[in-house]
Amino acid sequence: MKAKNQPTVEKLNKLLADYQIFYQNLRGLHWNVKGPMFFQLHGKYEEFYNESAEIVDEIAERVLTLGGQPLHTYGDYLKVATLEQVSNLSDGKKGVETVLNSYRFFLESFNDILATAGQVGDEGTVGMMSEWIGHTEKRIWMLEAYLA
Repeated sequence: MKAKNQPTVEKLNKLLADYQIFYQNLRGLHWNVKGPMFFQLHGKYEEFYNESAEIVDEIAERVLTLGGQPLHTYGDYLKVATLEQVSNLSDGKKGVETVLNSYRFFLESFNDILATAGQVGDEGTVGMMSEWIGHTEKRIWMLEAYLA
């Protein structure tokens, strides 16, 4: 790996770890949601975790493209992740708030990685982050509107 890519690879691996935690949180929310929002949220959480699985794969492949080694064990993820695990959350509104806060967290991460990659002319990572920023901003708006 080129030394110039090391900071980006490290941040991508952290993002990978956080996204794996997010993915598992979404699975738990999907399995455990109860109440009047069940039917709506059960399906939405499934949509979100399927999308997250694709993003996880894209992050890992980007790490490999840059000459790095993607993290791939939950032990490694837990060592570097900032996003916290959610356990046994069944309340629909609290679940949506958790997802919303996760997307806000990811928006900050994407912007940070975009800046780091931009400093070394890594247009592939910059493009990836730019796309995800726009998508995440819209997702945040929609979740905020849902909770309003």
